[in-house]
Amino acid sequence: MKKAFLILSATIITAAILTAWAGISKIPQAIGTFKEVKIGTQVWMAENLTVDKFRNGDPIPEAKTDEDWTKGPVWCYYGNDPANGAKYGKLYNWKAVNDPRGLAPAGWHIPSDAEWTHLTDFLGGTQVAGTKMKSAGGRFNSGPGANESGFSGLPGGCRRSSTFDLIGAQGGWWSSTEEDEYSVWTRTIYFLNGTVYRSGHFKEYGHYVRCIRD
Repeated sequence: MKKAFLILSATIITAAILTAWAGISKIPQAIGTFKEVKIGTQVWMAENLTVDKFRNGDPIPEAKTDEDWTKGPVWCYYGNDPANGAKYGKLYNWKAVNDPRGLAPAGWHIPSDAEWTHLTDFLGGTQVAGTKMKSAGGRFNSGPGANESGFSGLPGGCRRSSTFDLIGAQGGWWSSTEEDEYSVWTRTIYFLNGTVYRSGHFKEYGHYVRCIRD
C-alpha cells in the first residue's frame, strides 16, 4: 500500500512538472539538418543559420573583404575566421536576408518583427526573455543565461559594415521587417542583463539568422 502511494505521488509530481512546462520543448530536436525547438506555438531553429545557398540552389558568396561585403547578397564569418563560424554560424547582410530566392530553407522563413515579439511575450516580456534565451555555461562572458526556452542564443557578435564587434558579449538576429528604407528591426541579447533589445539596425550591418517554421 505504501509503495503504491509513493508511485502515485511520483506520477502526480511528474505530471505537474510537465504541465508547468506545457508549450516549451526544452530539448532541441534534430530535424533533417537543423536543430529545432518548440516555444509556445512557434517552432524555432535552435541554432544559427549556416547555409551558403539560397532555397533555389544558387550560391551565396562569402565576403572576405570589405569590398565583397558591399557587392550583393553575401555572408561572412565573424572576423573572417572559420573557427568562429563553427561556434556561431554565419553572419548575413540584409541583401541576403531579403533576397527573393529565399535565404531560409524549405519549410522555414525569416521571422517578422511581430513573430519575435510573440516569442519574447511568451517568455515573460523583453526584460526577462533574454536570460531564458541565452545559452548556459558561461559563454556570455560573466553573464551566462539559463536557456530555459531551449533557444540556445550565442554571443557571436556582429558586423558593423567594415568592422566586427562584441563577440562574447552580444548575440543578435535579423527580422524580415524593415523599420525604414535604411534599417531593419533586429533582436539582440547582451551578457550584462536578461533583456531582449528591439532595435533598428542599418542594412549595411551583418547579423545572424534564426528561422521559424512556416
